[in-house]
Amino acid sequence: MSDQAPDSLIPYDEIVQEALRAVVGRVLGEVESAGGLPGEHHFYITFKTGAPGVDIPRHLVERFPDEMTIVIQNRFWDLKVKPDGFEVGLSFNQVPAKLIIPFGAVTGFVDPAVNFALQFQAQIDDDGEEPGHETAGNDAPIATPVEDGSNVVSIDFTRKK
Repeated sequence: MSDQAPDSLIPYDEIVQEALRAVVGRVLGEVESAGGLPGEHHFYITFKTGAPGVDIPRHLVERFPDEMTIVIQNRFWDLKVKPDGFEVGLSFNQVPAKLIIPFGAVTGFVDPAVNFALQFQAQIDDDGEEPGHETAGNDAPIATPVEDGSNVVSIDFTRKK
């Protein structure tokens, strides 16, 4: 008997990734509807800056050419959630900026207040390396990182070519 699973004709990895990104959309939609974050909740959202549909100021793309993490906590405005993504106003070094981020560009979502995190399959460069990233440093307090183990869902499917 072979240890290898047969190739699937159903794209399960893509379906799971899409469903988990819908969690991000629903959470942000509830924050939009409520007009703010409940309790101590706040979010770190990591996304690919060069992904299709991402619209952020040029100086942020230059500083974060691959991936960046934003903080949705105290200083954000005009959160608008759509079926395919969201837009939000944030301040970077006291300079306001509008960011438009499709859910397909999101690679991570963390709510440190309740130790919840989702990680999505990262895009791999042509050389096979996953590029690093730096936290954006928008004008919001830094929270404690999520501890390993509890309430973390990590999905990393490898695709056979």
